[in-house]
Amino acid sequence: MDFEYVTRLMLENFKKMGVDCALIGGFALHSAGITRATKDIDFLVKKSDASKIKEFMLKNSYQLIHESEDVSNYWSDLKPLGNVDFLHAHRKYSLAMLERAVEKEILNGRFKVKVVLPEDIIGLKIQAFVNDPKRLMQDMADIRAIIEINHRNLDMDLLREYFILFEKEKEFNFILENLDNAQ
Repeated sequence: MDFEYVTRLMLENFKKMGVDCALIGGFALHSAGITRATKDIDFLVKKSDASKIKEFMLKNSYQLIHESEDVSNYWSDLKPLGNVDFLHAHRKYSLAMLERAVEKEILNGRFKVKVVLPEDIIGLKIQAFVNDPKRLMQDMADIRAIIEINHRNLDMDLLREYFILFEKEKEFNFILENLDNAQ
């Protein structure tokens, strides 16, 4: 996947279409101080923009591989295009994430794009491993690293709210206890 090409393609066209978006996933991790390889680009968009995005993606050599009220996943057999996933914001938490997202430079300053806050990356990671337990180890490692790197600037009340929402407060307390011991 040519991340620079796809990022430019998405951002330029989203702007023309009036689509409000924020990075989530692997690229968003980088803005929280974590660098990890990623195979796709993930965006948070308003659910009301999903049909515009679908039309654009299909016209630009992508195939729809999954679509629901909450997500849409696109893939292209053209190697530079790769996979692009969209989380459709339509509930209280995801709409707030999109609203709170801040503009950051990505790809060595070549692009500016909204990126969800580290707290919201964590909220999405909790949801991801609750929905797919095979993701637990990697997502918890990412969550712990985000908290360790950013703990002085994080909204701990919001983090606790996310962990409670998914009945994972015990895990949050464990991370905090070990954070206190590590310092």
